[in-house]
Amino acid sequence: MTDSNLASLLEGRPFRVALAQINTTVGDLAGNTARIIADIECARAAGCDLISFPELAITGYPPEDLLFKPSFIADNLRCLDQIVQASVGLAVIVGFVDVGDDLFNAAAFIADGKLVDTYHKMYLPNYGVFDEDRYFQAGRSATICRYRGVNIGYNICEDIWFPSGPTEAQAYHGAHLIVNINASPYQRGKGNWRETMLATRANDNGVIVCYTNLVGGQDELVFDGNSLIFDERGNKLAEGSQFAEQLLIHDLDITSVFRARLHDPRQRKEKLMRSEFGMGEAKVQIITVPPSSRVGGGRAEAAVDKPPLPVVIAPTLYEPLGETYAALVLGLRDYTHKNGFQQVVLGLSGGIDSALVAVIAADALGAANVIAVSMPSRFSSEGSKSDAAILADNLGIRLLSVAVEQAFATTLETLAAAEEATRPGSSAEFGIGEENLQARIRSNILMTLSNKYGWLVLPAGNKSELATGYCTLGGVDMVGGFSVLKDVVKTLVFELCAYRNDLAGHDLIPAAILSKPPSAELRPDQKDSDSLPPYDILDPIIQAYAEEDRSTREIAQSYDRVVVERIVRMIDRAEYKRRQAPPGIKITPRAFGRDRRLPITNKYSR
Repeated sequence: MTDSNLASLLEGRPFRVALAQINTTVGDLAGNTARIIADIECARAAGCDLISFPELAITGYPPEDLLFKPSFIADNLRCLDQIVQASVGLAVIVGFVDVGDDLFNAAAFIADGKLVDTYHKMYLPNYGVFDEDRYFQAGRSATICRYRGVNIGYNICEDIWFPSGPTEAQAYHGAHLIVNINASPYQRGKGNWRETMLATRANDNGVIVCYTNLVGGQDELVFDGNSLIFDERGNKLAEGSQFAEQLLIHDLDITSVFRARLHDPRQRKEKLMRSEFGMGEAKVQIITVPPSSRVGGGRAEAAVDKPPLPVVIAPTLYEPLGETYAALVLGLRDYTHKNGFQQVVLGLSGGIDSALVAVIAADALGAANVIAVSMPSRFSSEGSKSDAAILADNLGIRLLSVAVEQAFATTLETLAAAEEATRPGSSAEFGIGEENLQARIRSNILMTLSNKYGWLVLPAGNKSELATGYCTLGGVDMVGGFSVLKDVVKTLVFELCAYRNDLAGHDLIPAAILSKPPSAELRPDQKDSDSLPPYDILDPIIQAYAEEDRSTREIAQSYDRVVVERIVRMIDRAEYKRRQAPPGIKITPRAFGRDRRLPITNKYSR
């Protein structure tokens, strides 16, 4: 550490950091790199000493089996070289894939056009949506980079969740600042315990913590940004917006860390305990980054006058329903645009599920890019048809009307001879086959429009239906490219509709849609309640069994055992349907698909 840099910091000169929560795209190495370099230039112009980017920012997260392609790894390293060349005048921490005797989820510490150090993630998550043990080797050592008088420890995502992980070791060896880079997916309620964890880690270790998080949608995952800075006492200093890109710039008072440690003997006592009683400690390397002759005209780098901080704009933060709605909007927007679609199409039945999908689509993509199709049959009520038209008019989206009655009648007539030959008299019966035929005709219409015009099809099925199999394989509720409500139970559908109407200040979604009993309208006077218990009973059972893995016996302590056993059987039997459903946005800790993986052929149930 140079005496002049240390003196500048002890005199209270700030250390300016930038946290770049950017929206990357998996596999777009050139685009991601260009975005990183653009933010480096912004941070340099703002007088920042250091800028950090999310986990695996070069490759996008998660790259999955792209990591099995040697050319992908090599291209990622070439992009890192470009970033190194762009780093003159400040330090950069950026996520990439490193290669040695194996692959590593890595972070590079770069300063003044040089790659100073590489850190390998130690704690590789292998639960839920995470598969990092499939691809990476865990790191074994940590580093502190002494840059412009500041001891900077840096690590990656999961590493900071462990109290005795690298953050503790880096702080013990003198780090003043911990920079943790992340690709932490959104789920409902996660933000609160993330903040609590970071505040605890900062306070327990007497360090400033800078938490840089990814933002944007990637297949089923949505990353919420909301980057955070906590001081050495666990007080929140700054935070980034939710669900939006942002370059969060803040001046850190490193002197406060010195002061706090002078008044707090815990680290001194811990060092004594470790030396006298042989307590183990992680291997930590300390690297001093030499001062640059190209910065500051020969003056101490930390003392270079900085331009005023940008005007602090209040971050965009949401209350619980609002953040869930924002996650769905961002997830749909990014999936659509990142996969080359401009417009979407959906069936608009006049029911609440398709209404919510239509509103989310209009908010995500703009009304001009949403096409709704009304597909009435002999069982469609006049109210449903008029409700769909009112909603489309309220949103300003295009509404096409394609009646399915003729195709339905013709198909029934076509099937009659085969049914009579198979089972005499069966052609006169109207049952589940005839009900589902309507849903499949509707899906054919939507898929044909998709093929013809390049529109992405959005099914309207929700998690309650998908859980119980109350959906048609190949039908309109399961067909298409992307399922917005795949992880949204029916009770939450109602809450989100009410939230969006409150936001609009009027009945954007007509009150009649919200008040009518849910129905697929595939037979006369059909109601969801004919086949399912009320949703305020069904949804908690789904959560308990499918998300929390509670047994039938446990759940039956709160709900009627007969109902619980029937719902559990329905959930188990519907696994084959869920395997064939389109991908959809994850918002809960345990979504169907990548989170919950059960065998289709399965005789165990209890």
